[in-house]
Amino acid sequence: MAAPLPPQSEERAIEALLTHQRFGEALARAQQWANRTPRQAAPYSAIARASIPLGRLDTALGAIQRGLNIAPTDPPLQLMMGVVENRLGRSDAAIVRLSALLARHPANEVDVGIALAEALHRAGRKAEVAALIAKGGAWIADERARVFTGRMLALTDPAAAIVELEDAARTTRITHLKRIAGMEAVRLLDAQQRYREAFDLACYLHRETTPMFDVGALEDAARIQGVELEKSRAGVRAPGIHAEATAFVVGMPRSGTTLLEQMLDRHPQISGIGEYEGVSNLGEGLIALGVWPQGVRNLQKADAQRLAADYLAGSVARKREGADLTFDKTLHAWRLLPALAAVLPGAAFVHIQRDARDTAISMFLSNFHPLSWGFTRDLSMIRRVIALERKLVPRALEVLALRGVSIVYEDLVDHPQREITRALECIGVAFDETVLSPQSNTRTVLTLSSEQVRKPINRSSIGRWKNYAFAFDASWDELK
Repeated sequence: MAAPLPPQSEERAIEALLTHQRFGEALARAQQWANRTPRQAAPYSAIARASIPLGRLDTALGAIQRGLNIAPTDPPLQLMMGVVENRLGRSDAAIVRLSALLARHPANEVDVGIALAEALHRAGRKAEVAALIAKGGAWIADERARVFTGRMLALTDPAAAIVELEDAARTTRITHLKRIAGMEAVRLLDAQQRYREAFDLACYLHRETTPMFDVGALEDAARIQGVELEKSRAGVRAPGIHAEATAFVVGMPRSGTTLLEQMLDRHPQISGIGEYEGVSNLGEGLIALGVWPQGVRNLQKADAQRLAADYLAGSVARKREGADLTFDKTLHAWRLLPALAAVLPGAAFVHIQRDARDTAISMFLSNFHPLSWGFTRDLSMIRRVIALERKLVPRALEVLALRGVSIVYEDLVDHPQREITRALECIGVAFDETVLSPQSNTRTVLTLSSEQVRKPINRSSIGRWKNYAFAFDASWDELK
């Protein structure tokens, strides 16, 4: 345990950890600080700052609420509350909060303006983004604002927007700005059919911003899981809490998971809960207990039920009022199926698969988190991970006898009623006509498909890889 320090020194120590992206250590230290001084707002602010980049939004939300109970008008806490509300899909609340905070011209006005512009962008409120830019203010002089001015310019002059965004990416020293601005330019280049330029820029961005990734460790964990699955043939222990009202997507990023969720969320009985971090937390909990990836069959009932209760508390909190079931769009379920079977028995699993090369090029040209999804930096690594998923998932669904269904993205696009009915039957609800109009879904989408899912179901992304055929060799032929 870190030795206690005076408040200012404690803040500096945590700030140093955050600066070096040692978020887990910063979070542990901040939590210890809060335990020692529960009536101060600063420790809760530190907990939130460490939790948000880890994706632990529930932890951040709880800390912010406790901090605001102590200091209701604190600008950093109000800003983080707006950021978390937006990340949780509560964009209207986030926009109201951030607009009110910006009007106060707080010391963190620049960060508030950037956060408000992002919330408006994610909500598809382009006219309000344009109005915010036109109004000006301290935030517009910050180099991060170039992303938003570039996006607005793209509506009228895509070629000029590409120049602006690529210049921002190549000249900034801020890593995340380089990545965001650059991938926006990649998207526009792709739309302009300038495919070689898009690919070359993506290569540059990955080289500059994506750390090396140990895909071998992922393969080792999958091999261990394969051995454990064979042991499960003797009987699957499921000591957790039955979760028949819980459903998960199972699939790779960019394989149609957002379209699937948007369709299912239109059903009056189903609430999409986005990429809820509960599954990741569950996996980390099993690792801490020493039963993952090897030994989940030895999971004790008390531990399983604690992990299940934690997951269900967060999923229910995200559930739309009036819905009966939750649909979790986590991108981690595919590598944790035995764990989910043990902790949440009775849950439903909708496996979706897309053409491997379409999936791969979409990942490579997209702005995934460079640490969590580092394998997206290289097409050969992406191929290895897709191969893992395609070997592991069907076997797990069979051996664990899960309540599951497998859907092909291209079939979902060409025969939406037939395929979504199969998913609904697996989840346990009747077909409803509303699911065929995902573009009418008003919920904020925070994934990389946020703009595409606002359009009616279409085939525009099928066969996209052919525009980048120069990047694929014969090793891809075995992956259909």
